[in-house]
Amino acid sequence: MEHLTILENKSIFIIREAYYRFKDIAMLWSVGKDSTTLLWLCRKAFFGQIPFPVIHIDTTYKFPEMYRFRDEYAKKWGLNLIVGRNEGQIEAAMGPGKGSKLDCCNELKTNALKETIGKYGLKALLLGIRRDEHGIRAKERVFSPRDENFKWDYENQPAELWDQYKSTAAEDNHFRVHPILHMTELDIWRYIKRENIPMSELYFSKEGKRYRSIGCAPCCSPIESNASSVDEIISELETSNTSERSGRAQDKEDAYTMQKLRSLGYM
Repeated sequence: MEHLTILENKSIFIIREAYYRFKDIAMLWSVGKDSTTLLWLCRKAFFGQIPFPVIHIDTTYKFPEMYRFRDEYAKKWGLNLIVGRNEGQIEAAMGPGKGSKLDCCNELKTNALKETIGKYGLKALLLGIRRDEHGIRAKERVFSPRDENFKWDYENQPAELWDQYKSTAAEDNHFRVHPILHMTELDIWRYIKRENIPMSELYFSKEGKRYRSIGCAPCCSPIESNASSVDEIISELETSNTSERSGRAQDKEDAYTMQKLRSLGYM
């Protein structure tokens, strides 16, 4: 079986298994390449119609192109889109210039997500993260439990052998489910090419620069690149030895910062 098809089948199996085990489930959509690929896989898993909500956590600091892309495809694909915000912190002017990056991410992303999970009574979330993206994410499991305070115990992860996933936990816990954890950045772009998945224009070069990873505009920097098509991005990645998230401000601090954020419930 062709490599991308093997990866796709595994992802679709995980998505369907998660939906079977947790009816109170939703998917997180950041509008980046990984979560948009996961969204595509969810549509394929359920024959074009996703049977659960899709959540976008809005810090209000995303690129305008991301909001346009989100709204366009939420409508085209008939998504049940939920936009979660930490309104209290937004009104208090929390942002990248106020406090540490850990404080900003924790309030506008993690706590906004906690509020959304509580509001809708969710027991599981599908997320588009990959093990190769960051050293801390390499510690994750496909079915990853969080405690009643949404904390991730990265030192005590359940074993996952032969695709046997742990999906039972204490009543107050919830699960983060990672259907593309086994994919690499190159796998994602090759799958995007094969499936012709639409992507934000931010990923494609304009005037010699493009974004390799997107999120809040003040925390993302473009890279030098002339790759203006999916084929050119793939060719570029095949010879690149630069970290995918080298333009993300969170990753310029230290590994402990990302580990601390994720232990608190960060995506």
